[in-house]
Amino acid sequence: MKIKELKVLLQENFNKLSQETTKLFEVDLDKDLFWNLYLDSFPEGTNEIFRERREYDCSCCRQFIKSIGNVVSIKNNEIKTIWDFETNDTTFQPVINTLSNYVKSQAVSDVYVSKFKKIGTDRNFENTGLKVIKWDHLYMELPEKFIERGHKSEAEIKGAYRDTRYVFKRSLEEITEESLITVLELISQNSLYKGEEWKGVLTEFLKLKKAYGKLQTEKEKDNYTWEQSVKVGAVIGRIRNHSTGTLLINISEEMDLDTAVKKYEAIVAPSNYKRPKAIFTQKMLDDAKKTIEKLGYFESLSRRHATLDDITVNNILFSNKDSAKRIQGATNIFEEMSKEVAINPKSFSRVEEVSIGSFVENILPTANELDVFLENRHSSSMVSLIAPVNKDAKTMFKWNNAFSWAYSGNIADSALKERVKSAGGNVEGVLRFSIQWNDGQHDRNDLDAHCCEPNGNWIYYGDKTNRFTTGELDVDIINPERGVPAVENITWTDRDRMLEGTYKFLVHNYTHRGGKNGFKAEIEFDGQIYSFEYNKEMRNGEKVVVAEVTFNRNTGFTIKEKIPFNVSSKEVWGLKTNQFVPVSVVCYSPNYWDEQQGIGHRHYMFMLKDCINTEQPNAFYNEFLNEELMQHKRVLEALGSKMAVNTVDDQLSGLGFSSTKRNDLLVRVKGQSERVLKVKF
Repeated sequence: MKIKELKVLLQENFNKLSQETTKLFEVDLDKDLFWNLYLDSFPEGTNEIFRERREYDCSCCRQFIKSIGNVVSIKNNEIKTIWDFETNDTTFQPVINTLSNYVKSQAVSDVYVSKFKKIGTDRNFENTGLKVIKWDHLYMELPEKFIERGHKSEAEIKGAYRDTRYVFKRSLEEITEESLITVLELISQNSLYKGEEWKGVLTEFLKLKKAYGKLQTEKEKDNYTWEQSVKVGAVIGRIRNHSTGTLLINISEEMDLDTAVKKYEAIVAPSNYKRPKAIFTQKMLDDAKKTIEKLGYFESLSRRHATLDDITVNNILFSNKDSAKRIQGATNIFEEMSKEVAINPKSFSRVEEVSIGSFVENILPTANELDVFLENRHSSSMVSLIAPVNKDAKTMFKWNNAFSWAYSGNIADSALKERVKSAGGNVEGVLRFSIQWNDGQHDRNDLDAHCCEPNGNWIYYGDKTNRFTTGELDVDIINPERGVPAVENITWTDRDRMLEGTYKFLVHNYTHRGGKNGFKAEIEFDGQIYSFEYNKEMRNGEKVVVAEVTFNRNTGFTIKEKIPFNVSSKEVWGLKTNQFVPVSVVCYSPNYWDEQQGIGHRHYMFMLKDCINTEQPNAFYNEFLNEELMQHKRVLEALGSKMAVNTVDDQLSGLGFSSTKRNDLLVRVKGQSERVLKVKF
């Protein structure tokens, strides 16, 4: 076989590939190496030296091999090369087999783009002086659909295809099927502004997502995204970058559904838009109801405040005289405790400090009476135990009893942290500074979180990101909504890139609009949360330094508080602050009752005499629920917040402290003697 015949077969094979696809692709390879592979693949003795070079070693064939030899088609995730054909020739067949196998072993890197119809040189002539020799070369003509006639360069066109494919692959990996189904259901019930415009796009993307999920290897996934990205167009290919894509990403990342939809509406809907229906669908409700009934949890949904009659002595670390009479199995009797007038907590600045572990193990067992000093800063630590109305109801939770708990503000742990998360902020960094205001009376002030990094760089609303240190202000509230606590958040995500030195955190009242309630703040590092509360009115333009955190790569983080104590008394859940309050019961959170270990964070609960929860606590939280219920987490999230918790006068409410949150509590203990201790959490 001559090369003239080979290029006919090559053109026929290329024409066949062209009929099966709208775009061709390139694989990433070293073109000089590929050219040498072509030359070296000829069987020994078949590529003889002709005067000064081998017969097929010419610049025309080299240009052809380098320009189009790495081109492939992708159909149904199968790669085909321009070399996939039979010649029935012992000289050329080994060559094209080698080229085909090598091309298939490489990764697709680009869409093939050409400005020219003719690839290579068909033939040319050489005059030796004795005769004229005709040379045939590898050559091909492209169908018109593969020729780019526009003004954009090949590099620009390839770059656009690469970008679309990159976004498409990210979309397939980061957007969950559940989020797509949820948004499609919202569209079907007309609960999403202009959602109908996206129904067809989302339905098609869901099909692509399901197909992508069935692929096993990374190479299959890469080929699939190249093949599909050139078919689906820019809207689907770049869905992640659209407003609906932002909604899908937020839902996929477990953002509260109502918050995610509000963020979407803030982008696309007019300011006076009112959503016509609830944020969950009837189908979601029906499916959840079927599962709850099937698993025997229907009786477990009704909840009430827990009382002393609900708990047993086995799960009590301490009880006073009145409580002991009612606790199942308890017989201890203690003396009545008296109330105290307001006291300045600074007067206890030098008391003995003990860890919570030492307090539980060594001090509580010998205590006859126990009071805690309730401070203003403990307002967010108020907690209630919640029990099932039906004592025999099956537990819905990850632990072996049917009890749950709810902190002030209807959260399972840190209220501020949960609100930052719901607002789209990152709460998983190595260092976090969050602020909150507008959580009482309507406070329209525009407060800003600031940080001065060790090198003097400021992270604030005017310069939100330091890409070098990974510090970023990711939540910035300018106009607080009535009834919605406002938050701002700065987080550093990479310890290795942070600068050593002191990070100065402050709050700036950029615009005073009548708010008089100050702010709350949290600083978190190494799994510990430091809480602050500033209860004074901030003047227009005033800056309040909250704390300074010093970072050393060897010793880690240390903190120096800057906000002074506030000793004014106020009422919290029926109790006066800045005085000692009698403790009825001390216990662990229910996930650590009956000597259970490792089911979430441990909380230490000090139930206070005459403490009455004045809020409407959640019946339960999704993070408490058994895994078998999580397929309906959107509905259960709504049920937990909307179902009434029946109140009782002798409820178990008081103070709660997470084992993961840095805090302290002044306690007065009476046993053989009386002493005041500071318990460190």
